[in-house]
Amino acid sequence: MLGAVLSNRLATRLSDVDPVHWATPVVLALVVYIIYTADRLFDVRKLGRTTPLADLTARHRFHRLHETQLWWSIIAAGLAALVLIFFLPWSVIEFGLVLGAVCAAYIAVVFSLPQRHPSLLLKEPLVAVIYTVGVWGSVWVQRPSISGTDITEGLMFMAVAFQNLLLFAVMEELEHTRQADFSLATYWGLKTSKTVLTLLTVLIVGTALTLCFIVDDRFAQRSALILGLMSLALHVIQRFPNRFVKHERYRWLGDAVFWFPALVL
Repeated sequence: MLGAVLSNRLATRLSDVDPVHWATPVVLALVVYIIYTADRLFDVRKLGRTTPLADLTARHRFHRLHETQLWWSIIAAGLAALVLIFFLPWSVIEFGLVLGAVCAAYIAVVFSLPQRHPSLLLKEPLVAVIYTVGVWGSVWVQRPSISGTDITEGLMFMAVAFQNLLLFAVMEELEHTRQADFSLATYWGLKTSKTVLTLLTVLIVGTALTLCFIVDDRFAQRSALILGLMSLALHVIQRFPNRFVKHERYRWLGDAVFWFPALVL
C-alpha cells in the first residue's frame, strides 16, 4: 500500500500541472489492499481446505489462518473507499469504475480457471499493467495533457512491476514449495526467466540514463534514476538468490523497492 502511494506521488510530481486531489492516494491504497488480499484469499479457497498448511507458501498460510479477519478488513476498506469516492473529482470516479470492473473481472476469471490453465501465464504481465494503470492513470486523468516523459516513465514503472512479479515467481520456484503458483517462471524455466529479468534491468536502466541526457526537467531526471535503482535492487536479489530466499526476504525487500520514490519526494 505504501509503495503504491509513494509511486503515485512520484507520478503526481512528474506531471505536476494542477494539484491532484488529496483523496486519490488514500483510495488507491485501500483499493490495492482490497485487490491484493482478495486475490490471495481466493487462491487459498482454490487450493482447498484439504491442502495441508505445511504445503502452502508462507503468505497463503497466513491468509488461510486469518481468513475471516481478512474478509472483514476487506469490507472495512471497501466501505472507507466508498465514502471517500464522494470527495474525488468525476474524472477519477469514471476512471476508477472502469478499472474496478476490470479488476473484478480479472479476479473472477482467475478464480474460475483450473490451477494450471494456460491463461494463468498472463497473470504477471496483467497484474503489472493493472497496477501501473491504477498508480499512474489516476494522476493522468486529472491532467489536461500527458508528456512523452510521463508516458516513458510510466512504462518504465510497468516494467519494474513486471520484473518484481516475475522475480517473485522465480524465487518461489527456488524455494521448492509444492504449492508454488503456476506462472511464467514455471513455464519458461529458471534459465529463460533469469535472462528476461536481466534484459528488463538493462532496458530500464538504459532508458533511465537516456532520459537524464535528453530531458531538462530535474525532477524527471531524478525520478528516472529512481526507477533505474528500483530495477537494479531487484537485480541484486536475482543475483544472490540463496541469501534472499531464506525467510522470504526477497518478498519483503522486493516490495520495499516501491518505497524508493520517497528518496526524491
